[in-house]
Amino acid sequence: MSLDAADKLVTMEYNKHFYSFKFKNMAVRYEVGLNIKTSDICWWSGPYPPGDMNDDMCFQNCLAKWLPPGERVETDKGYRASFPASVCCPPYESAERAEMTARVRLRHETVNRRMNRWNILKAPYRHDLMNHQAVFGAIACMTQLSFENGEPLFQVDYDD
Repeated sequence: MSLDAADKLVTMEYNKHFYSFKFKNMAVRYEVGLNIKTSDICWWSGPYPPGDMNDDMCFQNCLAKWLPPGERVETDKGYRASFPASVCCPPYESAERAEMTARVRLRHETVNRRMNRWNILKAPYRHDLMNHQAVFGAIACMTQLSFENGEPLFQVDYDD
């Protein structure tokens, strides 16, 4: 599985727990996992307060507890604290491995971009924050359905 976290803007008064350094504004963070071989969205969790939890903390809080011993996920550098026990992240031992994982991460960024097609995730969320998780889950499902019905992701050759 490839794993990445994404911040989504929310409208609220300043709260240091929800401050996203990426946006310099209030946000919530979600973690999304893709099956590397099939491109399916197979995991998501959140929301997390980005001011309190970095990418690796989100991973340790949830998915890391579900991984069987020896199972690892492909990530970016934001998950270095869990390397090498649970994640594979840069730097890599070979140029071939680096190129292969770069394509995996590029595909993951494509998924993030497709989820942001829905303005409710792209623009600051102005509704009851308690409903944001349901909105995110619905969009994750619709994005997955779009992969199956006419907008597939590019495939990645991946050797364990």
